[in-house]
Amino acid sequence: MSRDPKSLISIARDSGETPQAEPLDLGQRVRELRKERNWTLEQAARQAGLARSTLSKIENGQMSPTYDALKKLAVGLEITVPQLFTPPQQDKVNGRMVVTRSGEGQSHATATYEHDLLAETLTRKKMLPYRARVRARSMEEFDGWVRHDGEEFLFVLTGVVTLYTEFYEPIEMKRGDSAYYDATMGHNVVSVSPEDATILWVTSLA
Repeated sequence: MSRDPKSLISIARDSGETPQAEPLDLGQRVRELRKERNWTLEQAARQAGLARSTLSKIENGQMSPTYDALKKLAVGLEITVPQLFTPPQQDKVNGRMVVTRSGEGQSHATATYEHDLLAETLTRKKMLPYRARVRARSMEEFDGWVRHDGEEFLFVLTGVVTLYTEFYEPIEMKRGDSAYYDATMGHNVVSVSPEDATILWVTSLA
């Protein structure tokens, strides 16, 4: 009996860190937006049509602005209301990277596939990339359809495979061919070349 390859998706989700959203400080956000424009309190208040004392209290967290005041602030700062509550882009992590050398991927073998997880040490991934050696030679070797959340991209690296899906006719694919599909649809892959084919799979985790 083969282990369902969708367990890899569970492994990735369980091992990754769950992002925790931090509450945004509206007063600090307004102050940052004002300073980005090199405006004084007086200038910003004038632009927004608010009293200087009102803007000062908002920036210092001494009052919660009404929606009307929020709209005035947004118009004065030349942004939208949602952007008042959006963290600045520079506060986000934009330079993450991990390299997996050939042969270094963590192996997870089943009766039908041999998976090498790639970029395994990178947490909070939105995609799960893995290289698979396709051992299966027929649909009878599976316990049924593989299904899981997300979308999936398949790229044939070597050999020839047949991609079976729940709602489409089987498709023979050779080196360089690719497919992108909804992973909630049942799907299985078998090798039809003399040697085991190898494929690159990328599954969305978001």
